[in-house]
Amino acid sequence: MQQQKTAAGKPAAKHHRGKRKASWKKKGQQAIKPERAMEIQQALIREKYLTGEPTGVWDARTQAALVKFQGDNGWQTKVVPDSRALIKLGLGPNYSSENLFNGTPVTASAGATNTATSRAINGTTDKR
Repeated sequence: MQQQKTAAGKPAAKHHRGKRKASWKKKGQQAIKPERAMEIQQALIREKYLTGEPTGVWDARTQAALVKFQGDNGWQTKVVPDSRALIKLGLGPNYSSENLFNGTPVTASAGATNTATSRAINGTTDKR
């Protein structure tokens, strides 16, 4: 079998025709759980973007209402739900003290002060 050559006289590149990786996975959220769909529907009903009773089923009616909500707020409408929309609907992350580490905000420990603070407290200076 003779090797093909390009117009410049160089051997043509060989193309690898292997299988696609079997481990390829879609990233991100793939579906909205019924509990979350119910929360979103309740919020859309409260904000007058959806009518009726919440069903917990992510359907075209719910998606259309959320697209309208996002568009009315000047946000993108291709990806639904948008995190800004969820936050504005009151469904964003919960930063209450119950969810914080040990019930208090995580900060540097009280005993860990910087050198300048230690010197100021002790009335010493660093003369080198």
